[in-house]
Amino acid sequence: MDSTMQSPPLLISSILEYGSTIHADQEVVTCTDTDGSARRMTYAEVGRRSAQLAHALRGLGIEGDNRVATFMWNNAEHLIAYLAVPSMGAVLHALNIRLFPQQLVYITTHAGNEVVIVDNTLAGPFSQLLPHLTTLRHVIVNGPVDDATREALGAPDHIEAVHDFYGLLEGQPESYDWPRDLDENCASSMCYTSGTTGNPKGVAYSHRSNYLHSGAVGMALGVGQGDRLLTVVPLFHANAWGFPYLCMLAGATLVMPDRFLQAEPLARLIEREKVTSGGGVPTIWNDLVRYLDEHRPDVSSVQRLMVGGSACPPALMRAFQDRHDIEIIHGWGMTEMSPVGTLAIPPAGVEEGSDAYWRYRTAQGRLLPGVEARLIGPDGSEQPWDGEAVGELEVRGPWITASYYANGTESEAERDEMAAKFHDGWLRTGDVGALTRDGFLVLTDRAKDVIKSGGEWISSVDLENEIMAHPAVVEASVIGVPDEKWGERPLATVVVAEGAEVSAAELRTFLEGKVAHWQLPERWSFIDEVPKTSVGKFDKKVLRSRFAQGELAVERLD
Repeated sequence: MDSTMQSPPLLISSILEYGSTIHADQEVVTCTDTDGSARRMTYAEVGRRSAQLAHALRGLGIEGDNRVATFMWNNAEHLIAYLAVPSMGAVLHALNIRLFPQQLVYITTHAGNEVVIVDNTLAGPFSQLLPHLTTLRHVIVNGPVDDATREALGAPDHIEAVHDFYGLLEGQPESYDWPRDLDENCASSMCYTSGTTGNPKGVAYSHRSNYLHSGAVGMALGVGQGDRLLTVVPLFHANAWGFPYLCMLAGATLVMPDRFLQAEPLARLIEREKVTSGGGVPTIWNDLVRYLDEHRPDVSSVQRLMVGGSACPPALMRAFQDRHDIEIIHGWGMTEMSPVGTLAIPPAGVEEGSDAYWRYRTAQGRLLPGVEARLIGPDGSEQPWDGEAVGELEVRGPWITASYYANGTESEAERDEMAAKFHDGWLRTGDVGALTRDGFLVLTDRAKDVIKSGGEWISSVDLENEIMAHPAVVEASVIGVPDEKWGERPLATVVVAEGAEVSAAELRTFLEGKVAHWQLPERWSFIDEVPKTSVGKFDKKVLRSRFAQGELAVERLD
């Protein structure tokens, strides 16, 4: 029996039109200075500017599913591109500004980007890349640039013109006949993995996947009209976790930090704009809580902050809650998952502050509706959801990629590597962990980071969390290093807080009783900073390389 329901496609243009009309008076707020001052744009104006940008891009020859790149901070103009480009039927590709130059050249060329929108504060470094970005034809600059930079941007022979963002929009119509016949399954945007092994891999999100993902995340977080979301997570980092689209759907104000990502301007922005919620990686929130502890600005408006990108230390969660009454919501996901797959919101009825409450809070979270999961053990068998059995997590669902983007230039080895990430229609996440009966994910490690010692697994994440609970420790990253007797043993690399002192022996004693005795690290190294990937995750391959080359001063406790 067929249903009697209508079936209009789920399109980004629907989000744009809904947000700019139903929630016309809501705002996108962009930080403009270190004191937290900001400029404002209503969603109604965002809608008009989006239409103008679409007309302007058509004038530059963007047709069909041509790719338009951005090289931008989180600001109002980036939001306009986020909405206009997919709504007109083209494909948005937000470039990760923190990637190495060779990676940026690879992904821009591989995606086939033809136009790029660049913030003026990033135009200088971007101009140095342009000679190698041969698929680009037009550069649009958001904000004024000096003559030398403008000349550098227009110098490569393949660049037809350099445009001013608002100059290009001036005189364009403020409405656009957004195409209604787009297939909701066609690509709306692209994002590339950070390329920790081999070249970065491209994921092409659909209109449908972005629509469903944003709705699910917004529902789980309880975002509604009147909320003010500080979007620290970059728009180039896997859809900014759905925040741009879910705010347009829910009528929540978007508070954008632009390039002012340090703790002091963020705290001032929160205080001025009465932020109620937000999203960012642990390193950002770690710096913020230390600033809040020392300077005590008024952040009473904040109810909760989402954290993702890497595991959040329980000590950081407790610091926010105990000292500032701010709930930290743990999230987990991947670029390949749009990216959110779980959110750690305890079930109703669990007593706040109880042991059960904190077990739920410090887990990676409950699977969102629509995300299916299974655990595959070392022998290939599926593991039960009992909170104890451990396996590699595999997922599938309407906003999870079924393959990587390929343009036909990949080598056979690259095609094999991409295919190996999928198993019978499931995405192999590379994460190792357990699932509880009520669908909460507890990760113990990345498959490549788990430490195999004497035939047993040691979770580097568990060790890191316990070490970072010490008041003298800012960050800690644990890697496996070769050991003649056990095969591998943990090496703990530690960043000590400014003005604090702590020894390896003291930290090892601090761990006693918190992890099994045989898991305690014998090797310790004190470093200035844990190396991080372009999206803020601990870069353990760099630590392994530094250890192998003898660059780490290692103290051994026997």
